[in-house]
Amino acid sequence: MECYDDILTQAFAAMKNAYAPYSKYHVGACVKTKDGTYIQGANIENASYGLSNCAERSAIFAAYSQGYRKQDIVSLAIVSDGKRIGTPCGACRQVLVELLEKDTPIVLSNGKDTLVTTIAELLPMSFDSEDLS
Repeated sequence: MECYDDILTQAFAAMKNAYAPYSKYHVGACVKTKDGTYIQGANIENASYGLSNCAERSAIFAAYSQGYRKQDIVSLAIVSDGKRIGTPCGACRQVLVELLEKDTPIVLSNGKDTLVTTIAELLPMSFDSEDLS
């Protein structure tokens, strides 16, 4: 099994930048690219809850903003300070279906437990660009 200590360390570092005054639920994420770049993201809340942004979307949008695309991404880590492993919300799953390869490893951890999965496992039978052709 591949070791994901590097990307998890980066994701936990990103979690320290979370802005979560309402939920008190801190999430960090990190995209690792083929060229060895790590791109972090954190959850950023807003008093108007719908305008908040999840850590994994922050990280993946930052990667795309820097010119990376799905074929450049090696893995994605998402970590939280919750009692159990946090998984992406529905909106994030839909974004990840579009912006990750279906078999890209997604590493989830709360510091105690860790799970490696893929977006294909998290969102089976997804709606994507192939449905629009």
